[in-house]
Amino acid sequence: MSPEDEASRAEFHRFFERHHRELARLAYLMLGDPDAADDLAADALADAWHRWDRVRAADQPLAYVRRMVVNMCHSRVRTLVRDRGRFAALAARWRERADAPDVPAVVDVRSALQRLPERKRACVVLRLAFDLSEQETARVLGVSVGTVKSQTSRGVAELVRMLGGRDDPAVAGAALRTERPGMGA
Repeated sequence: MSPEDEASRAEFHRFFERHHRELARLAYLMLGDPDAADDLAADALADAWHRWDRVRAADQPLAYVRRMVVNMCHSRVRTLVRDRGRFAALAARWRERADAPDVPAVVDVRSALQRLPERKRACVVLRLAFDLSEQETARVLGVSVGTVKSQTSRGVAELVRMLGGRDDPAVAGAALRTERPGMGA
C-alpha cells in the first residue's frame, strides 16, 4: 500500500471515529429505529469511504456525509412506506420501539417528530438536535436558508400543536438533544 493510500485511510479513520456516533444519532432521529439507524450510518460511512476523494475535497466533508445520511433516510422511509402501503405503519412501529428509560415527554416529542413530513423533520432535527445554523442546515439539505427558516418554524409549530399546545417549544429541542441508551453523550 502506498504512503498516499495509508494517509487517506488514516484520514478516513479519524473522520469515522470523530463523526460515526453523530451520524448514527441523526439517522436515529430521522428513522426512529435504532437498529436501522446504526445500519444506515454504517452504510453511509462505507459509501463515504468509496468516495473518499470526493468527500474530503468537499468544502464541508461532514455536511457532505450528513446529506448522504439524510438521503439514505429518505430512501429508507420511501421504501418502508411503499412496502407497507401507508405511513401509519411507521408511526405504529415507532410507538412500539420507545425505549423504556425515556420520560413520557421525550417519547411524545419523538413520536410527534415521526409524524412530521420528511423535510420539516430534517430541518427541526438538524436545527434543534444538532444545533446547526440555518446556513449549515441549508447546505446539508441542499435548500435555501429561507426554506430552512420556514420549514423549521412550521415544524416546531406542528410539534407544539401535536403535543397539545404546550407553551414551551424548547421542550422539543431538549427532548431531541436527549440521547437514547447506547448512543452515548
